[in-house]
Amino acid sequence: MSEYSQKRLLSRNTFSEATESVLRDMVLGGSLQPGERLNEVSLASSLGISRGPLREAIQRLVSEGLLTVISHRGAFVRTFSRPEIVELYELRGALELHAVRLACARATDAELEDLETMLADTADRMRDTDPAYPQEPDFHLRLVLLAGNQALMRSALEVQRQLSLARSMSAQRPTRARAAVVEHGDLVAMLRRRDVEEATALMTRHLDHSMDSAIAALGLPGGDGKPEGDTRQNRSENDI
Repeated sequence: MSEYSQKRLLSRNTFSEATESVLRDMVLGGSLQPGERLNEVSLASSLGISRGPLREAIQRLVSEGLLTVISHRGAFVRTFSRPEIVELYELRGALELHAVRLACARATDAELEDLETMLADTADRMRDTDPAYPQEPDFHLRLVLLAGNQALMRSALEVQRQLSLARSMSAQRPTRARAAVVEHGDLVAMLRRRDVEEATALMTRHLDHSMDSAIAALGLPGGDGKPEGDTRQNRSENDI
């Protein structure tokens, strides 16, 4: 391949990745709402790109589980039913419980101290500015990073992206946000003691609470004690 061709390929790849990143931010940031159909013509025009790179980005986000494509209708921002949320949390639990075990064995005392400091800073920010749990930095991804397993990190990141809408909505509930900070702190304390059994038990309970909060925030039946048969919102799970 000539140097010119290599530069063109690199430029195309970089442009495609930038388009993908912008579109992902629009989905995760709420500019494109759950269930909303993507208007390719309008999006391409507003982003100043052709529809080719946009379609490539759409396909990538479909593979990440953030968008869905319906034949003859187009691409839509994904919505979630309660069983889908539960399945994602089951997968998240499997990944993060393993991360806890690895972090107990591999993380240095200094790294765990940094994680503790990050939590203290998070608590200060919530007291001083906003009761919602901050989007960044992400405690769970920092914990997975301490496991020292890149394949585990990639899988955890994919699940985290799919759950980001539910988590961001539930994070706006101050009571749950404050409880999450306490639960994170308890977990770090067990990690510093290298107590694998108690750390995994705490993580299990924490993820159960997080799942219940996410389900409730999305208005799905079965969250926060709401019975499965509650039809007051007059819509099926697949409409969420």
